[in-house]
Amino acid sequence: MLTDVVALVHDEVEPFDLGVVFELFGVDRTDDGVPAVDFAVCAPQVGPLPTPGGFDVVVRHDLRRAASADLVVVPAGAPSRAATPAVAAALRDAVARGARVMSVCTGAFTLADAGLLDGRAATTHWRHCAELASRFPGVEVRPDVLYVEDGPVVTSAGTAAGIDAGLQVWRREHGSAVAARVARRMVVPPQRDGGQAQFIARQVPECEAETLAPVLLWAVEHLEEDLDVPTLASRAAMSPRTFARRFRDETGTTPAAWVVRQRVHAAEELLEQTDLTVEQVAHRVGFGNAATLRHHFVRVRGIAPLAYRRRFGAA
Repeated sequence: MLTDVVALVHDEVEPFDLGVVFELFGVDRTDDGVPAVDFAVCAPQVGPLPTPGGFDVVVRHDLRRAASADLVVVPAGAPSRAATPAVAAALRDAVARGARVMSVCTGAFTLADAGLLDGRAATTHWRHCAELASRFPGVEVRPDVLYVEDGPVVTSAGTAAGIDAGLQVWRREHGSAVAARVARRMVVPPQRDGGQAQFIARQVPECEAETLAPVLLWAVEHLEEDLDVPTLASRAAMSPRTFARRFRDETGTTPAAWVVRQRVHAAEELLEQTDLTVEQVAHRVGFGNAATLRHHFVRVRGIAPLAYRRRFGAA
């Protein structure tokens, strides 16, 4: 269970990234039913660490504090600054004893320096993906996603994607209801769709279309219906081809993939909060039958629906 989180910083500290980690795991939200977390910041040495903003962050714990953490998070830093042997050892030790490690933005380079990304999929900010792949050829770099969860290692793209990754950690450890409470307090969506491809600089499309937000909202409220491209395109008053192109531009994913994720998310809530059978849940969210629900649920969440209910169900 997630009860002890440490942000591990070294060299210059990116204050916004560190603030994101604190906001995710350091704020007391027990009044909203979020489990309490013992949060701390540690570094190779206690004392002041500089930031690019010209002010210092005072760190009160050395690396020994990471030895008890369930999650060790590395905020962004300069990719050229290699992890010291002590930092690399602390990260490897965390994984070896069963803890999770997570990076925000270019913090992935620190995890790679420690050897934790070898043979794993990972991501970082889109501007640095090519460098990560070049310097660490053993890493499967995924430049088009917001975060990657590969075993005990979670890497995120830009700073805001660190929020998505952190919410996934909450979701994995305590279920989607707790993750949604954290997101609600942070005033962010509990789960964003698409990937960082939507943020990469590209030419402005020649044809602008109306925002798809009303169609997406309608789809979420009608998951049990047939939500194929012609149906959604008709709601948006577009041709299927134009709609599919516009959908990818606005969400970074395909209509089919987006619908599957929304249905899985709705299934999570029903598995947690109701005693409906898996078959009933499948019909309620539009998968049609339990086998189809199981297939997509395992692919997206890495766990079967009944196992998810046993872990996170209210009962």
